[in-house]
Amino acid sequence: MSLFKRIVSKLTNQPEEEDKQSLEKLGDSLKNADLDYKFAQLFTHSGGFFNYCADEAEALQTLQQIVKIEGMNNIFCWDKELQSFLNVVKTPYTSDFEHSNDAAFITCEYLIAYDGRIMLSHNNILHYHSSRLPNKIIIMANVSQIVNNLNDAMGKIKRNGNIKNLTSISGNQSKLDTSSHANTKLFLLLLED
Repeated sequence: MSLFKRIVSKLTNQPEEEDKQSLEKLGDSLKNADLDYKFAQLFTHSGGFFNYCADEAEALQTLQQIVKIEGMNNIFCWDKELQSFLNVVKTPYTSDFEHSNDAAFITCEYLIAYDGRIMLSHNNILHYHSSRLPNKIIIMANVSQIVNNLNDAMGKIKRNGNIKNLTSISGNQSKLDTSSHANTKLFLLLLED
């Protein structure tokens, strides 16, 4: 891209073509890769922080490090299983979303390998819109939740019944996201099933 086009795209607040194409090129170069590897590459390329955890003990250790490094003091977490993780690492949380929450600890529906996005629903974020979540989000998922593309995820959702409030998020560098997620730090703890 020429210097002039870069300056114009910055002034008009439009994504640079090269950034958009680089995600597409990376996705194309990984089309024959394993789904977990492809997802991890595209998720981190978009600015997400990927953490593979072989077991729950490693997930607890990683969670504790993230909470400490990021200075998280009041986490929104309504999921009972995730609350037990926070209890072990002695981190305060609220079951109801409050404006004072500086982070969220949630689960997800699916991990989309096609573009490194994470699909959420009311099962994960209740009735809240994803743009209302704090700027630091920790997501716990299993390897079995990785699907090839959005069509695969939607097919599984239809088979599982009525799921409301579907949305997806990705790391803060993604040019696919709206500005509401522009400053979000997204941490993924991926557990082996």
